[in-house]
Amino acid sequence: MEHALSTATLTELRRPRPYPAVSVLTPTHRREPDNAQDPVRLRNAVAEAKRRIEADPAVTRERRVDVIEQLDRALTEVDLTHAEDGLAIFAAPGEHMVWSLARPVPERVVLSDTFLTRNLVAAQAAERPFWVLAVAADRVSLWNGGADRVVEENTAGFPLSRSLEDPDAERQERVGDLPSVFRDEHTRRFLRDADSALGRVLRAHPRPLYVTGEPAALAALAEVGTATRDAAHVPHGGLGHARAETVWQAVRAVVLDRQRADADAVRRELETARGRREFAAGVDEVWHSAAEGRVRLLAVEENYRVTVRDDDGDHLVPAAGGDLDAREDIVDEIVERCLNTGAEVRFVPDGTLTEAAGIAGVLRY
Repeated sequence: MEHALSTATLTELRRPRPYPAVSVLTPTHRREPDNAQDPVRLRNAVAEAKRRIEADPAVTRERRVDVIEQLDRALTEVDLTHAEDGLAIFAAPGEHMVWSLARPVPERVVLSDTFLTRNLVAAQAAERPFWVLAVAADRVSLWNGGADRVVEENTAGFPLSRSLEDPDAERQERVGDLPSVFRDEHTRRFLRDADSALGRVLRAHPRPLYVTGEPAALAALAEVGTATRDAAHVPHGGLGHARAETVWQAVRAVVLDRQRADADAVRRELETARGRREFAAGVDEVWHSAAEGRVRLLAVEENYRVTVRDDDGDHLVPAAGGDLDAREDIVDEIVERCLNTGAEVRFVPDGTLTEAAGIAGVLRY
């Protein structure tokens, strides 16, 4: 199952497909007893997708067989033992993908010529992704960080590794020249390569960066390159070959501190915007501003969800679950629309936006 959404992957997901491009969304649960219902709900959702494909006269027999086979393959790849808060299955002629989301999604089956990506986009934004670079003399690893985990990344040459055997060791021993391993030129060349690779990653996917390693490693990396100049340094040795949970625990406190500071900064920016009358609050007002491309900064409480109905296109009004005209993922739709118009999207702890009813925006004009 996929977790991390890159810009390139999103672009690929959004390209048109031969009809039908099928999107199956279903809520999942991390813990008992709620997760007992997940297998049944998932099978029912996939069965509904198959029923719609078979009943659609616009789908040829060849494509019907192909897409149903893709759905079956996707179903075998779902790992509900490691479920998060939502699941998305995409299937089209010749392809399928399974995405695990750390954000609830509505139960939905959509047949179209594109995949339904807004829940993926919102889930990725809600995770507040970051990078972790773990530095050791013989290995530098890159980790893709999210809400409560890190996953090792295999991109841009990462992880980088080398042997610590020094071809000049005998000469150094003769002359008494035994520098620290991080002063050694071979090590510094290795760190330069890591810095260059990291720079390529950050240019393609800019996000907060945390660098961890023993103090000498952090100092040497800063001396030989520039990619970690704005990073938060976390002195902690022994992580070059560490597992994901160990790396996450090493950086967790610093990541959470930075997120709290970011939430405070968002709150201050909203207050300033309110004074300048560049402020929108509540789902209806923010929805209109997002549709007009006016939102510069969108702030959403982490667990804010609301079901609404479009009142003849003029206003959003509260709606009950099960209403055929209800829009259960309107918040995710707003998030995606704001990101598409270049807005910054920030998720903040629940209770931060009480006066704004859970969602607010700083407007461009």
